[in-house]
Amino acid sequence: MTRSASTRELIDKFGRRVDYIRLSVTDRCDFRCVYCMTEDMKFLPRKEILSLEELYQVARAFTELGVRKIRLTGGEPMVRTDVMSLIEKLGALPGLDELLLTTNGAQLDKFAQPLKAAGVNRINISIDSLDAERFKRISRVGKLDRVLAGIDAAILAGFDRIRLNSVIMRGYNEDEVLALTDFAVARGIDIAFIEEMPLGEASDHNREETTCSNAWVRQIIESKYELIQSAEKTAGPSRYARIAGQTSRVGFISPVTHNFCEDCNRVRVTVEGRLLLCLGNEHSVDLRSILRDPTQGYEELQQAIIASMAIKPERHFFYDKDHVQPVRLMNMTGG
Repeated sequence: MTRSASTRELIDKFGRRVDYIRLSVTDRCDFRCVYCMTEDMKFLPRKEILSLEELYQVARAFTELGVRKIRLTGGEPMVRTDVMSLIEKLGALPGLDELLLTTNGAQLDKFAQPLKAAGVNRINISIDSLDAERFKRISRVGKLDRVLAGIDAAILAGFDRIRLNSVIMRGYNEDEVLALTDFAVARGIDIAFIEEMPLGEASDHNREETTCSNAWVRQIIESKYELIQSAEKTAGPSRYARIAGQTSRVGFISPVTHNFCEDCNRVRVTVEGRLLLCLGNEHSVDLRSILRDPTQGYEELQQAIIASMAIKPERHFFYDKDHVQPVRLMNMTGG
């Protein structure tokens, strides 16, 4: 029996329509950022991660169910061997409006142009400090000059929009809010400030002591710039303000101090094929077992995705001591 179009849309029990997925292509990264990984990370064995073809099948299934935006995440997406072959196939998916990428930027000097040619529309680049030594402290192994070169390459490639992502942490980089904003404004690109998400246990700091609220970050920015609140929305949870007289926007992603769950339109697929229905909860569906079961096929994959909407929770409960907090780190979640 053929299902009607309405029953094949992804709408959860709270009436929220899911039209955006964050698809992790690897849990590995060439950085070891303190808010994302422990210093001595153990990564998944190859047999446990989805192949590039399996990742494509998941993306195709979602787009046929009404998803219009796919963001590729990791780890660091560009360290996955032959990842460009997947990106080229995703860029050609019918019905996909936007193909997005989150990256640490260290390899964009060679990949920016191919990514743009493959259909990537917008790109987010993580940068938490403009001081080389401090940058290395936060990333543990990253080199600032590589990221700066990657940002320049992305600007030259001509993506529809480029956004910097900065996690502000007390004791690490809270004095660089204005410097990072100035850097983005000078280049006519956007910047988003992200409150550190309490996912997993950090190995070298207490997140409750280092988290800076975005209300505080905004006050710092407004000491120099006039911010004009904007109703503009992109694929994710950023609340944007325009900088008066500039083309740049400032975004605030505030999972700790501002619950943005009421209009959540997103789900995540981890690289081992776990469909996460919420960033801050463990509600999930194992898509890998369907993909690798010879008795199940593409229709069963789509039906599992449709059925998952019934367990998408209403909200997260970060720092609510009455609720169990996720133990997975951000690189396992999909950044």
